Amino acid sequence: MDLKEYINYLQSNLQKIDEGQVKKLSDLIFDAYQNEKMIFVIGNGGSAANASHFAQDLAKGTRYSEKQEKYIKAFSLTDNFPYISAIGNDHGYENIFTMQLKTFAKKGDLLIAISGSGNSPNIINAIEWGNENGLTTIGITGYDGGKLSKINSFNVHSELNDMCTVESIHSVLFHYLIIDLKNRIEKDLSK
Repeated sequence: MDLKEYINYLQSNLQKIDEGQVKKLSDLIFDAYQNEKMIFVIGNGGSAANASHFAQDLAKGTRYSEKQEKYIKAFSLTDNFPYISAIGNDHGYENIFTMQLKTFAKKGDLLIAISGSGNSPNIINAIEWGNENGLTTIGITGYDGGKLSKINSFNVHSELNDMCTVESIHSVLFHYLIIDLKNRIEKDLSK
């Protein structure tokens, strides 16, 4: 496959994303912003990198004006490596996100889990904990969605069995959401 073919492949799979799912995700994040709820983002591997990038963009990239009195509160639980390694060493890698949520999360917060396969034990454990403790749980998935797509409150799905392209699609969606949310915040502040 040459570059032009890959671009066409990526574009055709992007067009399969359910626009309603993306709008609903934007609504959930915007509601969290309006209600000053925290947004936690998690993932493994390339999805961990996407989680870091997305959380940073939510917190910084959606700022409309320095005069704003509130901002989107977002934090990636993939970023504190000393804490992650301590939890992994003492309690198992499958608990690295759940134990952080127990420390930082409150009822009503959002938990966004990015997982190509939807089957990572640390992601599943975190979503189950979030469900049990009053968080709104969101899955961003690929492949068939795995277990994650069946246990979260809401899911955005790219049905594609190609991890690299799934991660690229997720990244494109996240950048779109930042643009959309920044525009929504601007309109909200202009009222």
